Amino acid sequence: MTTTHLIAVAGSSPGVGKSTLCTALAGRLAATGAAVDHFEEADILTRPAFRPVADEFAGGSGSVRPATLLDATREYVAQARADGTDVLVTDALIPFVPSLVAWGHREPEIAAFVAELAGALDPARVSVLYLRDDPEAALRRAVEREGPAWADWYVGKLGGSPGTRAVDSLRAAARHLREEAALTLGLLAATPWDVQVVDVAGRGPDEVAATACARLGLA
Repeated sequence: MTTTHLIAVAGSSPGVGKSTLCTALAGRLAATGAAVDHFEEADILTRPAFRPVADEFAGGSGSVRPATLLDATREYVAQARADGTDVLVTDALIPFVPSLVAWGHREPEIAAFVAELAGALDPARVSVLYLRDDPEAALRRAVEREGPAWADWYVGKLGGSPGTRAVDSLRAAARHLREEAALTLGLLAATPWDVQVVDVAGRGPDEVAATACARLGLA
């Protein structure tokens, strides 16, 4: 059975370029002849392994139990290994911290979850590329890309969740994202994964991709 390399792309806020980087990485790896699975952000609603996650979220609670996330992730990686997939490139999936925070879980619970997640992913090799930028700048880019209605949707999404009810503006969202980034990086540092923080401020997509590839040993 193949040893699968899971490359998890996460970031400090919307607008930091996660999806763009995932597309670049998946294309570059596929060009080498590797069998690559590009798990896009919306795929959590459609992938067979994550069907219990989608069903539970749609069941009325607006949240998913940590155990369901763990089981789905374990199944996803196990199936990829059985299928002979060499590399998984996941967009804003692992380590699930933003979702757990929004659903009202506290730091000790999230820390325990991330520790269990590390076990669930074993024996896959795991690399995390964490894209970091000032949240206010990244949110501005997101609004420029998606339009003003996106800002209302995003603030409403955070403000309507138990763990982020205090968010009532983009400025409050930026404060929340700074705190969430600090939490995420602290939790990632305690895992056995290869965690690479890539600062994206002032860098274009090609430069970010080149830096990420160099960190992964793909340059």
